[in-house]
Amino acid sequence: MPRAVLFDAYGTLFDVYSVALLAEQLFPGFGERISVLWRDKQIEYTRLTSMSSQYRPFWDLTRAGLRFAVQRLGLTMSSAHEDRLMNQYRHLSSFPENRDVLSELKARNIPAGILSNGDPEMLGVAIKSAGFSGLLAHVLSVHPLRKYKTDPAAYALGPQALNLPAKDIVFVSSNGWDAIGATWFGYTTLWVNRANLPLEQLDTQPTRTGTSLRDVLDFFPA
Repeated sequence: MPRAVLFDAYGTLFDVYSVALLAEQLFPGFGERISVLWRDKQIEYTRLTSMSSQYRPFWDLTRAGLRFAVQRLGLTMSSAHEDRLMNQYRHLSSFPENRDVLSELKARNIPAGILSNGDPEMLGVAIKSAGFSGLLAHVLSVHPLRKYKTDPAAYALGPQALNLPAKDIVFVSSNGWDAIGATWFGYTTLWVNRANLPLEQLDTQPTRTGTSLRDVLDFFPA
């Protein structure tokens, strides 16, 4: 049985597409498209800057992704609207089952933490806003490394912090690419496939696939 859990943050604990509600208010008819383009470009920029050794903090890449998405859709964004959307990203909604799952892991004495591309400040605000304070033993950010997932150095933060081999840690992500990267690194993995997406076609599968964060509890019988 694994001995600890690490969660991806954005997309797994925090719903990155919840910003669509405010985006729709500010740009009627475009909210969902803005949220999707914003997320896609944000992740693309993490890969571009990592591979090119041109690191920029995740917060900066998040803002750059928003600006690209709005311009790509032919819209004009005021600085006030940009600030509102960025503030909303600090306070993303969490998925409804998440707090109960984190509470249950704590009740079962299973160390749980976050391993994220997010900046420490971003993660701190998001955790507090979601009501997760006191439920996470570790909050690990790639920021000191200046490299993003799926760089092996980013995944190595988990075993280093928990003093456990990767195989004894369940890495949980709703992002298929992240689940595959963690599997390659050596974690026991759970892909939370909420959107019923196809598996990444790279001849690798996560240890398990589920549809809710509750599926992580199956690794740790009560």
